[in-house]
Amino acid sequence: MKILALDLGDVWTGTALTDPLKIIARPHKTIKTVDLITFLNELFEKEKIDTIVIGYPRTMRGTESEQTKKVLVQKEEIEKLFSTKKIVLWDERLSSKGARSIQGKKAKTDSNQEHSIAAALILQTYLQFIC
Repeated sequence: MKILALDLGDVWTGTALTDPLKIIARPHKTIKTVDLITFLNELFEKEKIDTIVIGYPRTMRGTESEQTKKVLVQKEEIEKLFSTKKIVLWDERLSSKGARSIQGKKAKTDSNQEHSIAAALILQTYLQFIC
């Protein structure tokens, strides 16, 4: 079984997957957020995934923002549709900044890759916690 991470955004959602042994997190795809449920249905048909780690965007002070509230609404929808999956909220502070530094200065066509890199960073910190 694998773990899927989601870096949910208003327009784009980054995704990352572990290997079957749940050791390595790797960027998967960046998709349009409006296509998320279709993407998840298709992915769950192809991959054996038991856990979904969702980036939890809190402010640096640890408080909720407008984006936090949006993510919680999306989390509830995912929980209803995929009730057999374990859903985990995971602190994503600084993941986007880290993704930008990893990605460096790439062509604008690669700019959406930042979201899947951020998802991989979220997933890697989760893996470090559970090991």
